[in-house]
Amino acid sequence: MDLSNEKAVGALSKHRASPNSESGTVSSSPDLLSSLQDVNIHTKAHVLDAEEVVRQLKADAKRGLSEADACERLELFGKNELEQEPGKSLLQLILEQFQDLLVRILLSAAVVSFILALFEGGADEGVTAFIEPLVILIILILNAAVGVWQESNAEKALEALKELQPAQGRVLRGGVWRLLPSANLVPGDIIDVRCGDKVPADCRVLALKSTTLRVEQSQLTGESVTVNKDAEVLAASYEDCEVQSKSNLLFSSTTVASGHAVAVVVATGMRTEIGKIQSAVQEAGADDEDQTPLQQKLDEFGEILSKVIFVICIVVWVINIKHFSDPVHGGFLRGCIYYFKIAVALAVAAIPEGLPAVITTCLALGTRKMAKKNAIVRKLASVETLGCTTVICSDKTGTLTTNEMTCVRFCVPNMRHGTDEYTCEGSCYSPIGAVNYAGSSHSQRRKFHHIEETDQNLQWLARCATLCNEARLEIAPGSQGMKFTRLGEPTEAALLVLVEKLGCTDSTLNARFLQCEGRKEQAPMPFCDYWASSWNSLATLEFTRERKSMSVLCRERNSSQNTLFVKGAPESVLERCTSVLLPNGTVTALTEGIRKKIQNDVDTMAADALRTLALAMKRDCGELADYDSASPSESRHPARKLLEDAANFAKIESDLIFLGLVGLMDPPRPEVSAAIDACRGAGIKVVMITGDNKLTAEAVASMIHIVDDGCVGNCSFTGKEFEGLSLEEKKEVLSQDGVVFSRTEPKHKQMIIRLLRELGETTAMTGDGVNDAPALKQADIGVAMGIAGTEVAKEAADMVLADDNFSTIVAAVEEGRSIYNNMK
Repeated sequence: MDLSNEKAVGALSKHRASPNSESGTVSSSPDLLSSLQDVNIHTKAHVLDAEEVVRQLKADAKRGLSEADACERLELFGKNELEQEPGKSLLQLILEQFQDLLVRILLSAAVVSFILALFEGGADEGVTAFIEPLVILIILILNAAVGVWQESNAEKALEALKELQPAQGRVLRGGVWRLLPSANLVPGDIIDVRCGDKVPADCRVLALKSTTLRVEQSQLTGESVTVNKDAEVLAASYEDCEVQSKSNLLFSSTTVASGHAVAVVVATGMRTEIGKIQSAVQEAGADDEDQTPLQQKLDEFGEILSKVIFVICIVVWVINIKHFSDPVHGGFLRGCIYYFKIAVALAVAAIPEGLPAVITTCLALGTRKMAKKNAIVRKLASVETLGCTTVICSDKTGTLTTNEMTCVRFCVPNMRHGTDEYTCEGSCYSPIGAVNYAGSSHSQRRKFHHIEETDQNLQWLARCATLCNEARLEIAPGSQGMKFTRLGEPTEAALLVLVEKLGCTDSTLNARFLQCEGRKEQAPMPFCDYWASSWNSLATLEFTRERKSMSVLCRERNSSQNTLFVKGAPESVLERCTSVLLPNGTVTALTEGIRKKIQNDVDTMAADALRTLALAMKRDCGELADYDSASPSESRHPARKLLEDAANFAKIESDLIFLGLVGLMDPPRPEVSAAIDACRGAGIKVVMITGDNKLTAEAVASMIHIVDDGCVGNCSFTGKEFEGLSLEEKKEVLSQDGVVFSRTEPKHKQMIIRLLRELGETTAMTGDGVNDAPALKQADIGVAMGIAGTEVAKEAADMVLADDNFSTIVAAVEEGRSIYNNMK
């Protein structure tokens, strides 16, 4: 397979091959290889220049490693796989079920009763004597069987982690691109990653082969949107930054959402970020020896019972010593044995043989009740732990929020007020939800029905949102009717949903589809299709970090002139706008007053933690006015060179007509606020722990009542900020009623859980990503998301939510408390 990328990485190949190498590729000596072990390149690759990273790895960016060198490195570093600790044998799992003191007492009583039954005189008495020890043994065996089954299921967490790793990767070896097993990758390998690929190892970006590279790493970091990656070196001050800030590193098992790049492997196996998470899961599992409150009370009860039984046996036996020699016993020794049997019988009678069975039955019935409320309990003891929960540590994205980017507000130019503002109802990708006009006064506020012929600005806004877009909406049957899902970027999908809510100028289509009636799986976007139906897309000017925008060159059918539709960051797009489009279709100059009003709208949306996008268009496209990519003479068109160089894109996207401003966010679930209020009423604290940015986390926390608006600053910390506090300060922060943690890594989540437990709290931790697995293991009860959750998170958790809903946790806690009170 020849996938040569020499043009992309040729400038990076200053490190030349050893003259002793026949192939011309790098061939490292044993001393050089051993020195690689001492260089922790994977911890600082993001603050080193790409050439320096290649040099320190003794690699060659142009030809890659030789096969001989790769084999030596593979022997030195091991396979690019996650280590697996040997699982527990069946015998070990069985023996662990007999560690409880009460179970040991019951087992001892059964053994003693069985031995004494062997000495029973008559045949009838002998058979009867075996019934009691037999019943006790059956109860203990059934309890052990349930425990073994639960434990064997829990052992699957690390298996699920291993399944995340990709099977193959494109690797440059000896100057030839090859498709190799990912397990054979070593530090220093040059790899090629493209849209849809899973990254096979932690690596440093060397060069982009596309204008942008976007990666989906939410499962690793908790970020709700895809992130941009590039080859730019970070400042030295970023050496100890969080994973989210390492914009030039690709992490193993994350997915390339768009773009194409060449990178050098800097870490494999357990040295990768996902490998560190595996180690943390193993450590959390090894430390998970704490008993549940019920187990502690049963052990206390067993300890008291054992002492009482021992005293009863001694007292009964001692007070009957004078009767040992009675003739009826046939001798002193027989009398001694007779009264010992009586003492043991009394002791056995005092043991509640049915208690373990009763507890198991109560917990099993509790799991069935919780399952009906969408809470699937994987471990019986978790039912009782839920009833004792005092703190719920919740992830934000997908648990407290819908994890479906939604347009909340948008503005369009208007000469009277500068801009007209509209608000959108709905909190998911479903197009059901009204658009409301928010006038400057209460009397002007009204419900917006659909785009009219006179709403020229809204018509062009809808066209731009539809055409300058690479996402799609799909319909899938769900338990509660049609479920709308996205293909593509969340922000672009949100724009499509906005268009579907706006409708169109065709009254027949509006009547049929505006409230989702008549929508089918084959046509989930009738209004987007309506606005795009008379246009052809000719070229895409991809997003670049420099201009912070992307655009699509389109031509309306039966027209000979092209139109450019643009969307991007407001500060960048607005700077290149010179005019605005008014509702009547008039294009007028972008005055300083209108510009100021638009900027105020941008600031207001940013203060509300909305992600803002500006939409614009260009009618006079200059050299691109008659460009047609479908034409046979397209390759000779003078504008062709303009489109081949991304440095020209900002110039092309100049003299724009401003169409509107859109505010987007991942909105809170509608029922979460009431659920959090119910937690407060029940004496349960709620803590938000997210990998998302601080401003977004604080805004969502305020909206759902985790913190009050006026005191967000006093109880909001990034993972780094919290880590920098003293132990006393950390515990003081965690003793507050509501706290928000943002930009957190797995180690921060574990630290928070550990400190809460040290403060005497019974913690429940929710999560859905790979990065949540260690904390899920360490918490008193880990709760994973059933829909959006990874298999790693589910296997590390004690309970799985079938509907990914925070309010389900609250309902489960309520049920757990009821069961716990019943058992008491």
